[in-house]
Amino acid sequence: MGRVVLVTGVARQLSGHFVRRVQREPDVDRVIGVDALRPPHDLGDADFVRADIRQPDIARLLAEHRVDTVVHMDVHGSSPLGVPGSGGGRGPVKEVNVIGTMQLLGACQKAPSVRRLVVKSTTSVYGGAPRDPAVFDESMPPKSLPGGGFAKDAVEVEGYVRGFARRRPDMSVTVLRFAHVLGPSMDSPLAGYFGLPVLPTVLGYDPRLQFVHEDDAVEVLRLAAREPRRGTLNAGTFNIAGDGALLLSQCARRLGRPTVPLLLPAIRWSRSLLQSVGVTDLSPEQVGLLTHGRVVRTVQMREIFGFEPHYTTAETFAAFAHSSGPGLLPPVTLARTVDRLAELVRRAADRQRRARQERQERQEGAGHHG
Repeated sequence: MGRVVLVTGVARQLSGHFVRRVQREPDVDRVIGVDALRPPHDLGDADFVRADIRQPDIARLLAEHRVDTVVHMDVHGSSPLGVPGSGGGRGPVKEVNVIGTMQLLGACQKAPSVRRLVVKSTTSVYGGAPRDPAVFDESMPPKSLPGGGFAKDAVEVEGYVRGFARRRPDMSVTVLRFAHVLGPSMDSPLAGYFGLPVLPTVLGYDPRLQFVHEDDAVEVLRLAAREPRRGTLNAGTFNIAGDGALLLSQCARRLGRPTVPLLLPAIRWSRSLLQSVGVTDLSPEQVGLLTHGRVVRTVQMREIFGFEPHYTTAETFAAFAHSSGPGLLPPVTLARTVDRLAELVRRAADRQRRARQERQERQEGAGHHG
């Protein structure tokens, strides 16, 4: 018999792409897709099982179908499909991320047929802080741990996965830390942000960003789920990103969208406004990314894992921008508009600074006179 692969979180687009791709592997006999919600997209010849990984039924599935490879993609920040019982809140999403992972790991530990575990994680585990290194590698701890949200969930998930790997040294365990995945069909929060007609940015910051094309993401997941090639090792933790980086200002210009630099309090206000109208999820961790950026080193991805992305960061963003359609303004007009907006913001900041100085001088003068 060929291999039996179980994939969690198949209601999301990237998971659906992977399910359809892994079915074509010559040594794969069966693919089982699991999610609490029925996927809106085609899963090919995969068997779909409607199940919540927070429940103990997942152990029965592993045993009943003699699953040997588990690809866990049900760790996410938000879902356009929602999470059962979420009511729009973070609590149930965190339960799926953390409690669901714990339940899945417990089931894998008891299943003698499971030999390989692949976990989709994120470079958000490195956090975002003013004193971050220019480039993170897999051995570097974050300067400040994420305080909440998806990034904190991912840190907890990786901790449980490391403990599981120690308890099951006979199993191949792979953690893939993806930079932000973009592509024509991706519907992530960052894609929602780039889809805004005007992009709010943090005044005084122009962060460096990295991206992974959705096709490269599917390919690296496929490689992680199969037996390693000679000279490579697909067990361990690996950063996954396209070559190079882009400044946020470069992304805006390539999209043809103007930016509005705002102070952090205004960013937080705009975040609440955007959420209230359901436009995008500008979470605190995403605000941190738009402030400090994040770039990771991918040497181990190439030299140990043996994967070379087809798309660079710039090419990934170009494909995304092409699928997003034209921006509001032609490039030349956009450049003038952005420069004009920046000049207006600088003048407003100068006026506020002069007003503060004048108030301080008046207060000091009144104190001296008294």
